Amino acid sequence: MAPSDLQTSLLVSLLVGGFVTAFLHAALPTHWLPFVLVGRAQRWNLGTTLASVTAAGLAHIAVTAVVGGLIVMAGLALDQWVTGLLPWLSAGLLFVLGLFYLARATVRKPLPAQGPELETPEQTVSQAAAFWGLVAVMAASPGEVLLPLYLSSAEEGLMVLGLLTLVLAVGTVLGMAVFTTLARAGASILRLERWARYEGAILGLALIGLGLLVVLHQH
Repeated sequence: MAPSDLQTSLLVSLLVGGFVTAFLHAALPTHWLPFVLVGRAQRWNLGTTLASVTAAGLAHIAVTAVVGGLIVMAGLALDQWVTGLLPWLSAGLLFVLGLFYLARATVRKPLPAQGPELETPEQTVSQAAAFWGLVAVMAASPGEVLLPLYLSSAEEGLMVLGLLTLVLAVGTVLGMAVFTTLARAGASILRLERWARYEGAILGLALIGLGLLVVLHQH
């Protein structure tokens, strides 16, 4: 395989892996349960709820991209001192995060036999405050699991980093929208929490797989 073909194959693998990682990360209850509960409290229809999901998801990725950009700048500066360190640092971070999610999924306590009832509380804040409050919560927590992907693409240029950000945004917003919609439609919260439990193991394996791709690319 020609070097250019290998580079393209690695880039496609990283982008596909980034989409899958972002989608799976969005399955965590913190990425959809607040929208279900606040939407019920504010008596939002599905359109308004998904609008808040979209705005919050985009804010989440925007902040992640800013933090990722700073990490890329630091990584490139470090790479000038230790040639070839950047890919190995990226792979190492992917491995560590992957093992962390696998370990957390393994030791997590069993869920109770019955899931929590989703009552409809009384509306206590304005619609705008509820909407932008959700956006602020997501913006204040960049996706730490997505940051090593920026480091993996640091040497590919701004166009690739922009494409990666777009892929992560699509995967995150789509994942948040899917799980929020399922919960609103009456899917059992217990089942979704069980999915989130397995999501940790799947996410861990996906991150380790991405780390292996980076390592293999160095040989």
